[in-house]
Amino acid sequence: MTDPIPLKTDRPVSSSTALICPNMLAVASGKGGVGKTWFSVTLCHAMAKRGKRVLLFDGDFGLANVDIQLGLTPELDLSSVMDGTTTLPGAVTHYKEGKFDILAGRSGSGSLATLPTQKVSGLRNDLIALARNYDYVIVDLGAGVDRAVRQMAGPAAITFVVITDEPTSLTDAYALIKLTRAANPNADLRVIVNMASNGPEGQRTYETIRNACENFLLYQPPLAGIIRRDTKVRDAIRAQTPLLIRSPVSEAASDIEAITNRILA
Repeated sequence: MTDPIPLKTDRPVSSSTALICPNMLAVASGKGGVGKTWFSVTLCHAMAKRGKRVLLFDGDFGLANVDIQLGLTPELDLSSVMDGTTTLPGAVTHYKEGKFDILAGRSGSGSLATLPTQKVSGLRNDLIALARNYDYVIVDLGAGVDRAVRQMAGPAAITFVVITDEPTSLTDAYALIKLTRAANPNADLRVIVNMASNGPEGQRTYETIRNACENFLLYQPPLAGIIRRDTKVRDAIRAQTPLLIRSPVSEAASDIEAITNRILA
């Protein structure tokens, strides 16, 4: 295991995001159903396979499903933290098969979905402190552009915006980028095109969102990677097993591995 990345950055930030955690990566999407959580899980697994100490934080406070995708039933989760049963480090569950840690949420929890701003800020700061124990912390954000999503994304060194070629995905991703940049003009946003028919089609999908951002925001979010549509992904999710275990030589697995290599490089 390598030493954790120092919690220091020279990247300028706005006053609304005064704390930046360089080993924290956020995964966001304008809408649900684009494979955001699957990407977060698989990215964590790919990093762990390379010997990195990784924590996956389920930041979808209303519709958490990281534990469901992996077939886990954690004894403690974020609800346990919020009601004072345990601390944030105490709620960490080790996922043995993937060799990474998880902080699970609780799907449909009204108490988490309606957390006040002060509570979200406290949770965010506790997560930054916990990040010192890891090489990387991946924050799987809720879909959409609400305040809690933007608060939890604030400390991330990079926010990956997952999109597909569906028009609603593109328009909602544009709104997410617009609002994030308005709150923090220095936010590092990078696009992941998921479920692309092939490489060229994925590139065209990226060009669509890039052109919209360039024309209306005078900003071009870089492309972080393209993941091809692969039936093996659906099979792995149904089996509640990571893709890199169930189908490690599939096309989507190869694409995730390539994205991971670029991040770690």
